[in-house]
Amino acid sequence: MAMTVHCDIVSAEESLFSGLVKMVIVSGVEGEIGISYGHAPLLTAIKPGPVRIIKDSGDEEVLFLSGGYVEIQPNIITVLADVAEREIDEDAAKKAREEAEHALRGAPADIDYTRISAQLAEAEARLRTLQAIRRAAGK
Repeated sequence: MAMTVHCDIVSAEESLFSGLVKMVIVSGVEGEIGISYGHAPLLTAIKPGPVRIIKDSGDEEVLFLSGGYVEIQPNIITVLADVAEREIDEDAAKKAREEAEHALRGAPADIDYTRISAQLAEAEARLRTLQAIRRAAGK
């Protein structure tokens, strides 16, 4: 039997996951973090992208996260996300990416590059998450 740890993933709007996991892979601000039983305590900010949940059963679930924090303690992983979604609208993500790219290309001098770059990064992260969901489903 594999060692497991309890994981809770919640957003401001709802709880998306609660249960025993073998591993959680999340995009932190310093890069991807693989968290399993026995991980050292840690608190880090979340970067937009997929979170992969390897459940106790071995099944994999992929969610989209943006903003918030992940707290790792010896017996629990807590993900508090600003945005957490189970389903991704591919057309909306592609449209958001195109709009952000267009805004950056034809940008006037007074454009808010930070805001537009963040919108582009989030759209790209949604598309990466969609690819991860498809891989996990074997599509």
